[in-house]
Amino acid sequence: MSRIIDISIPLENDVLSDPPHLAPKITYFEHHGSADSMLKYFPGATREDLPDGAAWAFERVQLNTHNGTHLDAPYHFHPTMNGGERAITIDEVPLDWCFQRGVKLDFRHFENGYVVTAADVENELRRIGHALKPLDIVVVNTAAGARYGHDDFVSSGCGMGLEATMYLLERGVRLTGTDAWSWDAPFAYTVERFQETGDAGLIWEGHKAGRHIGYCHLEKLGNLEALPSSGYRIACFPVKVKGASAGWTRAVAILDD
Repeated sequence: MSRIIDISIPLENDVLSDPPHLAPKITYFEHHGSADSMLKYFPGATREDLPDGAAWAFERVQLNTHNGTHLDAPYHFHPTMNGGERAITIDEVPLDWCFQRGVKLDFRHFENGYVVTAADVENELRRIGHALKPLDIVVVNTAAGARYGHDDFVSSGCGMGLEATMYLLERGVRLTGTDAWSWDAPFAYTVERFQETGDAGLIWEGHKAGRHIGYCHLEKLGNLEALPSSGYRIACFPVKVKGASAGWTRAVAILDD
């Protein structure tokens, strides 16, 4: 028997899962309020002809491809990957990247805005006794996971720096994930570092690793604290949006008991 753990967050109104100008908007149409939209397909029928006067329920959703739990394609990070190849879009991502052995790195102890290093990744892998294999899906449990539903979610959690990301990619990892708003450190902290140092290389440095080695990552995962460090598979097939930079996914972990 297999046990499935949901590691996705819902699409919902009134939760600051994104900056306000990027937030999803869902309009709900319930059974009795939608009768007219059904009856127009059936001339001569009336509301009284419908059982209990109830028609269908449906929703109108305004989204961008980075709302909710989603998978970023290499095209999101840069126009090219692998040192000059055209970056692939979400409909071109190899499906075998999206169903592989999972491993969780627990970085909840790092302060908000901390930029994870290669040494941090290596130390955590040593602590949990996991040796990376090509195509492992590596997910990062940060302090942001516990802040989902709170107003400070977007600015919470640590981020994965360029060298930490490259450490994974150079060992064959092609899909990663985080329960934070971004794979990189929250922008509020990166802005401060950039203003202090003038180093533009700090901007979106984890994402920009995709210029060197093409990869995908999941953002806004949920419930990662329910996962063990290893011993499961992750499935995260994205919605096939033609030519897009990302696709929504119902990411799950599958544990074989």
